[in-house]
Amino acid sequence: MKKNVICFLAFFITLFSSNAIAQRDSLLTSKTIVPEVKQKRYPVAPFKDTLFYVYNKVGSFSAESRANAITEKVRKLYEDSFFQEDSIAVVPSDISQDIIYKNDFVIMSILDVDAKAENQTTGYIANRNLNLIKRAVIYQNENYSMLPKRLGYTALLILIIGVVLYFVGKIFNTLKYHLLKNSDKYFKGFSYNNISILSPQKQQSLCMRVYSFIKGITLVLIVYLSLPLLFSIFPATEAYTTTLLHWILSPAKLAVMGFVHFLPSFVTIVVIIFIFKYTIKIIRFFFDEIKKENIKIDGFYSDWAMPTFNIIRFLLLAFMVVVIFPYLPGSDSSIFKGVSVFVGILFSLGSSNAIANMVAGLVITYMRPFKIGDFIKIGDVSGEVIEKTALVTRIRTPKFEDITIPNSTVLSSTSTNYSSNTKVINNGLLIHTTVSIGYDVPWKDIHKALIEAALKTEMIEKTPAPFVLQISLDDFYVSYQINVYTKEPTKQPLIYSSLHQNIQDSFNAAGIEIMSPHYSALRDGNTTTIPENYLKEDYEAPFFSIKNKK
Repeated sequence: MKKNVICFLAFFITLFSSNAIAQRDSLLTSKTIVPEVKQKRYPVAPFKDTLFYVYNKVGSFSAESRANAITEKVRKLYEDSFFQEDSIAVVPSDISQDIIYKNDFVIMSILDVDAKAENQTTGYIANRNLNLIKRAVIYQNENYSMLPKRLGYTALLILIIGVVLYFVGKIFNTLKYHLLKNSDKYFKGFSYNNISILSPQKQQSLCMRVYSFIKGITLVLIVYLSLPLLFSIFPATEAYTTTLLHWILSPAKLAVMGFVHFLPSFVTIVVIIFIFKYTIKIIRFFFDEIKKENIKIDGFYSDWAMPTFNIIRFLLLAFMVVVIFPYLPGSDSSIFKGVSVFVGILFSLGSSNAIANMVAGLVITYMRPFKIGDFIKIGDVSGEVIEKTALVTRIRTPKFEDITIPNSTVLSSTSTNYSSNTKVINNGLLIHTTVSIGYDVPWKDIHKALIEAALKTEMIEKTPAPFVLQISLDDFYVSYQINVYTKEPTKQPLIYSSLHQNIQDSFNAAGIEIMSPHYSALRDGNTTTIPENYLKEDYEAPFFSIKNKK
């Protein structure tokens, strides 16, 4: 009897131990028990308790690797805060039974070798594992859901982002207030070679625009770089994390690597620019000496120095661009070449007149028909040359009208330079005016009156002396031309006006009437036309007498 009791107790303890072990390795409260198999096995235990075992390898994946991979995938189902139990199903294929979530996430595949290891069919093993996985995920979600924790993390992260944005904004506002408060200290304008490029007001305005741009970019970057952290909290949006980082990191990586690869070419470009820069400076020094007439070259005028230097500089800069071009990034791309050809066509089609004026300006420079300050006449325009450029020539008339003439027009027109012979070594410009007097006045008296009038005129040269030419003997009068020298060609209107006034005074004082052009009004022919203030007080007009002859 005692022996039977001992056997019963041993059986009860063994049974109790087996049930305890089975219950510990089972899925929570599930009654499903995985049969014992002598083959080596690896558990799938995403939540500490074993769901099932993996016995065989597939291809290069060992059984242990398969078990670990399935474990991680089941954990991802649990991490999905919006897990849908109806979206997990068994999908048969040609060689296996696949457990798939949402039609695209393969959790595991059950092969024939897996079924043989447990002496079951693949369909049975697939449905059993499906139920085990579904129950485990549902149980974990009901008891250990991560959704509240993730929502808390999201709220905390949003709060941190808001605080960071607030303090960054405060830093920028403090910096702006400091700059505006000390604007007189920081914004003094910018000038180069006595040329004002930026006034203090424009410099401040430009600085504020740059400040606003940097502030906006900084705030946007903070928000943008925070989005991957927010998206990584929820598995459903975790995929967007890589996408967002890829959008900003890929261009940044390309830019950095492009710059690194460009560094050797950049150094080459800097060396080329350095060589050409100092070559141009040496040439500039040489032509400056020619301009100052410290260096003299036969047949090369000093006023040709700077135009020639500008031509050489342009050619050197063009050659420098040609040399640098192959070292520029993207210079060998089809797009770069296409844009270059397009710009060249636009330049050639749209600048034909400009090029014609530039060539004409170059020809005029070396023809030397006039220079700045000369008084010239081009076509119907007379005035002082105030500017000569590669494209146009500007003339200021005696009425202070600035007239712009294209260089191609200047080259194709006849130009008269009144200032070319007004230097110290020359007599000056010979100006003249004409009066016509009747045959009844002796020509010697007229010559004397004209010369006296010329000598009284301001801004004329006394040596050589003025002289008179009788240029024609017309039907009713003789044309007398008074010629005077002057070295003030820009003041011709004043000289002519003064000369004409003096001629009138001189002729009236000499008692000579200027009868041309002819009078068309009826008057007493016996009364002189000399103004009364030039006549004697006892002057009386002679009577008109008629004598009869038989």
